[in-house]
Amino acid sequence: MSEKIAVLGAGSWGSILASVLDENGHDVRLWSYNPKQVEELNTNHTNSHYIKDFTFSPSLVAYSDLASALDGVQTILFVVPTKAVRSVAGQVAAILQKTGNRPALIHASKGIEQKTYKRISQVLAEEIPAANRQSITVLSGPSHAEDVARHDLTLVTAASESLDAAKHTQKLFMTNYFRVYTNPDVIGVEIGAALKNIIALGAGALHGLGYGDNAKAALMTRGLAEISRLGTSFGADPMTFIGLSGVGDIIVTATSSNSRNWRAGDELGRGEALDDVINHMGMVIEGVATTKAAYELSKQRGVSMPITEAIYQVLYEGKDIRTAISELMQREGRSEF
Repeated sequence: MSEKIAVLGAGSWGSILASVLDENGHDVRLWSYNPKQVEELNTNHTNSHYIKDFTFSPSLVAYSDLASALDGVQTILFVVPTKAVRSVAGQVAAILQKTGNRPALIHASKGIEQKTYKRISQVLAEEIPAANRQSITVLSGPSHAEDVARHDLTLVTAASESLDAAKHTQKLFMTNYFRVYTNPDVIGVEIGAALKNIIALGAGALHGLGYGDNAKAALMTRGLAEISRLGTSFGADPMTFIGLSGVGDIIVTATSSNSRNWRAGDELGRGEALDDVINHMGMVIEGVATTKAAYELSKQRGVSMPITEAIYQVLYEGKDIRTAISELMQREGRSEF
């Protein structure tokens, strides 16, 4: 059945997920804080800064006023950058309290909040009281917006503590090119989704430095081991990390130039300064902030994450990348498992 859905965040992923929902016959309202972007979407049906050579359906309507976008919706999909989730969720909560509406919540953001180290679903639960919402579901997996836009075959997972909520998300999004599985492990899915961006930064840096496939495979495999160690310390299911939001997401973000984290790492490997990379990327590089949060979490919880620590030292302490790689390779030998 058709639903009225608000998609909050009109970047590449948010706008393409809105397009998928629109194709499935839902009444979709795409919200952006940028009035010029809203005007472009409604007038030209394009989102040129984020998605090149793609035209949206005229039935997809963009809004700059949040209250109007939320009017009467049954589901809200958050796809804003991690650093904006708490602020936007607080605004949503105030509107829902006034209207009495109680929608289902989904999020497709990938990160960990700085300082609090909270996962996105935790931030949403804190900011939007249970009286003003239904369950919270996470939508995640190996999915470049550019590929979904051209209907490339894509598989993702919907994770929620409520199986009904996960199945609801599954039904909203399923198409003949966009397949959704369900998963009860919210912790594992969110941690995998966030931390794979760190590995993508490292993989891009290896490429920029001229290393080959052996090095990239080593980074991805041992990076996944680190992600799994941190995730299971919070109670995540180890199996989640060999699924779509674990190894699947690492493969897609650590091997493709479509990944902004990979591109940022590649530029760092070629000798660009971090501030310059951030300034000309024009989009949020989630892996940079996530590296700091994951590094601090690993120290707090006593979890060994040498790759994350090395990338943190490069990003935040100015360590030379080649020195960091050399130190990783010369660590004392140990058992793989």
